[in-house]
Amino acid sequence: MADNKFKTRLQIAKKKISERTPKSNNNKSSLLGVAFKMSTELVAAVLVGTIIGFIFDSWFGTKPWLILTFFFVGVIAGILNVIKSAKKMQK
Repeated sequence: MADNKFKTRLQIAKKKISERTPKSNNNKSSLLGVAFKMSTELVAAVLVGTIIGFIFDSWFGTKPWLILTFFFVGVIAGILNVIKSAKKMQK
């Protein structure tokens, strides 16, 4: 009797898992697109931060401090963007 309950629960669990997984054959290409998107977000944030730091350094004459500061701000922003995108994709 316990064996039948276990088999029934196992079938239900397998059915739920099979419904969640996508059946497309383009899974590898879509994963490559996601990886490209995340890496682009990270690089773009670092690049924008560095450019802003360079512009502010030129205006205020504080080379290299604002470049370094905005570089690290860009790195942090890029990492947060990647985390946010990953969380959105999991939903």
